[in-house]
Amino acid sequence: MTRRDLPPGWPAAVNPPGTPEWERSAAAWLFDLVPPDYRAYDVLRKHPLLLARFAADHVSAGLAAARAGWRTLRADLADRLPPEAIEAAMSAYEREGGRLAEAERGVVVVAAALTGHRWVPRL
Repeated sequence: MTRRDLPPGWPAAVNPPGTPEWERSAAAWLFDLVPPDYRAYDVLRKHPLLLARFAADHVSAGLAAARAGWRTLRADLADRLPPEAIEAAMSAYEREGGRLAEAERGVVVVAAALTGHRWVPRL
């Protein structure tokens, strides 16, 4: 499988399925999405699909938190922080939300590949 045959959202840091070291690159990318302490769990190192599940849960929770923060920041802190701090925080929530949404899409396609799913390029 070549890069052009990969589904939308495939992470750049993960080699295409079937290429040398693809599962190792997938695991490395997935570990980068979760707290560092997760590396201590042998079961996650031995079973990349389980690691993908943990990463999906973690990324989903982070995305939900970023969305909630974005929705409530102004009401919660507008009277306690200067406007430029509020605007900078809103921008940070937007960037983080975008990063996490992209990661969430990546986890979905990597997990599917770990289960053996293969994509057929559309013409």
